[in-house]
Amino acid sequence: MAATSETSCNPLHQVHELAEILLDSESEQPVRPMLDPKAARRDLELDLPESGLPLERAIDKLRSVVLATPVTTGTGFYNQLFGGRESIAVLADMLAAICNTSMYTYKAAGVQVILEQILLEKMMKLAGFAGGDGLFTPGGSMSNMAAMIIARNEAVEDSREAGFPAGDFVVYTSAESHYSVRKNAGLLGIGRANVVAIPADEIGRMIPEKLDEQIVSDLAAGKKPLMTITTSGTTVMGAFDPIKPIVEVAKKHNTWVHVDGAFGGSALLSDAFAHLMDGLELADSFTWDAHKMMGVPLICSVMLTRHAGMTTKHFDEAATYLFQQDEDMLNPGTRSLQCGRRNDALKLWAAWQHLGDEGYKSRVERQFELAQHFRSRIDEDLELQLSCDPQWITVCFEVTGKPSDQICDELDRRQMAKIGWGIVHGRRVIRMVCVNPDLTTSDLDDLLAKIKAVGAEMPEADNAVTK
Repeated sequence: MAATSETSCNPLHQVHELAEILLDSESEQPVRPMLDPKAARRDLELDLPESGLPLERAIDKLRSVVLATPVTTGTGFYNQLFGGRESIAVLADMLAAICNTSMYTYKAAGVQVILEQILLEKMMKLAGFAGGDGLFTPGGSMSNMAAMIIARNEAVEDSREAGFPAGDFVVYTSAESHYSVRKNAGLLGIGRANVVAIPADEIGRMIPEKLDEQIVSDLAAGKKPLMTITTSGTTVMGAFDPIKPIVEVAKKHNTWVHVDGAFGGSALLSDAFAHLMDGLELADSFTWDAHKMMGVPLICSVMLTRHAGMTTKHFDEAATYLFQQDEDMLNPGTRSLQCGRRNDALKLWAAWQHLGDEGYKSRVERQFELAQHFRSRIDEDLELQLSCDPQWITVCFEVTGKPSDQICDELDRRQMAKIGWGIVHGRRVIRMVCVNPDLTTSDLDDLLAKIKAVGAEMPEADNAVTK
């Protein structure tokens, strides 16, 4: 067995060197080649050894694996709702790993608990939920789940203790909502078949009148409306459901209202865009992912609620071996989805310390400015066709007469760009996400030139989706 002593080679001393290698590689190769999975397993020797390797050899393999991983932070990545990086947040995340605290008690996490409380208070105030409640979760899907658990338990008395009864409890959400809504309904015993998709308008916003019609129809059929989930920043079109009129409909029928702002919640950081979230203060709960538009490393998500005490009421469990000192407010484990929980607060706190409110305002406005530039280039190019009028920082379009999905695949294969496609109004479209504020307008112009060049080589094709 290999020696485990680090006296001669402490891997932590090599963090700077490895980070420099990684950063240099990102600059030189913004889009790395996609490896065949079987070849990658073989060539990178990924299988676990029976006997441990010398530390130097293990570090060499670690370096090889990292350099074979897709780049998500540079000028070639437009594929997801995250991109780029705030360097101080990366530093904080590395330090969080070194500290290795678990965020369940003040005894174990100390000052980190206070940072988390400060962030929740700040984000609740921005959401119009001052004096409410909230928690960090491992992602937007889990934030949505936390809200759905609370809504379920509030709607059906004693469901936390006795179980959720079978029945026609209905969740209403936009046809453009995130897939986690259906997934969570299946996990929580609500049932995926009881999630009703409400039609959206031409730019992807839920239509409140259609919601009202559906609830009235369901009530007449003996069904039980449970909750309404609106979306602020849909995954493909970037649409913002009109929260205020939806709340009016939902409250008329006594349903909990949750706003999934995983992508669009950062509109609250700028007065120029906060109007997109009008009515949020009337909703019951809210999801906001900082790892999308706020530049912090994955994962960093919160679920906030207007109602104080909800997280303790629905997530607390006794554990005398764990909660042994301090008041419950200093022990986040008493109101968390998890027991052991990674510190996702430090990186966001560090970024906010550096940027401040003004810096985050500028960051969001820069992202929108880039999206507007990209959209203008599409409008003025006869070879390109805008798919919908963008509300946010995603721009969906087609190269006229060319297959969107194949163009995206070919750009990736040639290491020109990593960009995805989606479906808008029954057609495959290229989805551009302008989430990295460090991009320049020249970067965007260059991307469009690459898209057009690859498209020109493609055969004619109709992007219509046929069932």
